[in-house]
Amino acid sequence: MGRLNGKHALITGGTSGIGLETARQFLAEGAAVAITGRSRERLDEAVRQLDGPLLPIVSDAGDVPGQAALAARLQREWPKLDIVMSNAADVTHLPIEQWSEEAFDRLVATNLKGPFFLIKALLPLLSRQASVIVVGSVSAYIGHENAAVYGAAKAGLLSFSRGLTYELKDRGIRVNGLSPGPTITGTFASLGPERQAAIYDELRQTVPLHRIGTATELAKAAVYLASDESAYTAGTVLRVDGGIGELAY
Repeated sequence: MGRLNGKHALITGGTSGIGLETARQFLAEGAAVAITGRSRERLDEAVRQLDGPLLPIVSDAGDVPGQAALAARLQREWPKLDIVMSNAADVTHLPIEQWSEEAFDRLVATNLKGPFFLIKALLPLLSRQASVIVVGSVSAYIGHENAAVYGAAKAGLLSFSRGLTYELKDRGIRVNGLSPGPTITGTFASLGPERQAAIYDELRQTVPLHRIGTATELAKAAVYLASDESAYTAGTVLRVDGGIGELAY
């Protein structure tokens, strides 16, 4: 406990899944946490589930002008920002025949363009030795059904860990990627319990460790990347994916 004492952290897409659990872990470790989401109702529900100094902000990760507004809000609220976790994502998976230009642009705006301009907007607020975490996906490394656009955007996002660490190194800002594999979240809940269970069973068979990851396991990895324990970790990607991104199986 207390690994993030005195730190201020922003988590985009913090109302569910990995983002919500990371907010819980950051708060438990002593951080003040801001979370974003597109829905006020979902933000209010997240607040009810979390305990500690929490700042909920309505924000769309794919709205580029909105990233400057988010940065301005944080500058009014906080003296500095020590941790940024770009977690919000559009998880649309479609076969190539079904993609429209509008859907393509919307996914890229949320998963790649928005995060870049958020980091740019936050630069005046970021403390020295700040930690920026961009959340990618194993889809950036492997091909699988209907994931061509999603995987390409996530690969670009994870590339920021290298390019931006180099560009921001004189400011002491570290940028690292966190790459989840199949993880139990609420992503498939709308499909009903039977279909959700079937999807998880299919995914489980592809993971070398023979199980699906949990949001807590990803959140614990995020705590490491956010904390001073990772002060010598920069420009890399931490894969928390049960081995699926490295092992043919």
